Amino acid sequence: MDNSQIQSILVPLDGSSLAESVLPATAMLARKIGGTVKLFHVIERDAPEKVHGQTHLTRPDEAEKYLASVSATNLFDGVTVTTHVHETGVRDVSQSISDHSEELKVDLIVMCTHGSSGLKNLLVGSIAQQVISLSGTPVMLVNPSMKKSGRVFNFDNFLIPLNGDPDHEHGLRFASGLALLCKAKVRLLFAVPRFGTMSGELTIVNRYLPGTTSRMMDMLVPEAREYLRGIQSRLADSGLNVSSGISRSIPAKAIVKTAKSVKSDLIVLATHGKSGAKPFWEGSITPQVIRAAKVPVLLVPVRE
Repeated sequence: MDNSQIQSILVPLDGSSLAESVLPATAMLARKIGGTVKLFHVIERDAPEKVHGQTHLTRPDEAEKYLASVSATNLFDGVTVTTHVHETGVRDVSQSISDHSEELKVDLIVMCTHGSSGLKNLLVGSIAQQVISLSGTPVMLVNPSMKKSGRVFNFDNFLIPLNGDPDHEHGLRFASGLALLCKAKVRLLFAVPRFGTMSGELTIVNRYLPGTTSRMMDMLVPEAREYLRGIQSRLADSGLNVSSGISRSIPAKAIVKTAKSVKSDLIVLATHGKSGAKPFWEGSITPQVIRAAKVPVLLVPVRE
């Protein structure tokens, strides 16, 4: 990973305090990497009068004024901030965000986890979910409750779950480059479920051949340990402070529990992008982690 490639952060804002909840994390990350922040608003065609209970920005002039006021806050002291308003009304906001991430050549998108469906439906039908599916740009999701809790975003300790899939090492490259810029410690994690905890296709095998399934999972442990040892050595050679561990639990639970125990302040997940948000999300551990995690989650798309 070329560290110089992680320079520009795009933050879509709609004028709501909910969307603004990502700003403290964004400002801190920009300082850590020496990067720039681009505040972005897209004019939505036939937009509702309110968004998240607040007045929706529907005119380019008011959007420009709003973004300028946000960029001038003390939060961004020492950070280079620019603004951009897409003035032509669009119907698909998520597609516009994705398109602009490529057009503006940004390296990372930062978004709030809650979409227009409301606080109870985390990432169900939200713009964030759509952007993750559409964009080839990594997306960092920040839960609004983190700001309310007064959390300080340090980006000093990354958790990177791996599963042996070579494609997911694309996410590892991005994460390790970011960790170097942040001078962060890295914890690698490989989850190997125990008997009785598997889901999906393994459930059938687990039910009818429990002994076989249990032995199969146990046999994966030394392979996983050897795999992590190789990754750890490679990252250490690049200058990172790296540790690794294996969890005998289902992946989502293992990730959240490990993040808490090692005090991670960023979880990095590689995700396979698919056509459309629904197939992308179904069957993924990603929403489970996002719902339960108390820290930002960085999603790095792996295109098939």
